[in-house]
Amino acid sequence: MKHTEFFIMLLALTFSTVMVAQEKGTEAPELDRDSYYEQRAREDAEYEQALEMRNEEDEKDFWKDQDKYEKDLRKRDKKAYKAYMKGKRDAYAEHAAHCDNHCHHSDHYHRQAQIYYTYHEYHYPRSSTVVQSRVRVATPRVGLSIF
Repeated sequence: MKHTEFFIMLLALTFSTVMVAQEKGTEAPELDRDSYYEQRAREDAEYEQALEMRNEEDEKDFWKDQDKYEKDLRKRDKKAYKAYMKGKRDAYAEHAAHCDNHCHHSDHYHRQAQIYYTYHEYHYPRSSTVVQSRVRVATPRVGLSIF
């Protein structure tokens, strides 16, 4: 009898720990992914803020590639994109707090910074319901002729 009770208690304890481990396991990757993309955004922002290109063409290419990366991320994983953009917005805001005349950023940087400053969240395009109605009023046709 003692062996049966012990076996049942051991079995119940094993199942309860497995269930708790499974519950906690589903939340961790979600948080890790968000924090990963926020951290990645901060690192990218630091690099962009220290960036000094030698010519205009290289800088255009760099910002074009950055836009492409963000668009691809948005298509691939919207939650990761939100976390990335939030990290970029926060990093750019922190830099703007102490950036003054000693920071010499290019026009491309300022254009991109404006995007990050104004980013709040990615909004899905909503199809608006537009009701169109046409009203026709029948009028008699009057014609004049000489003959």
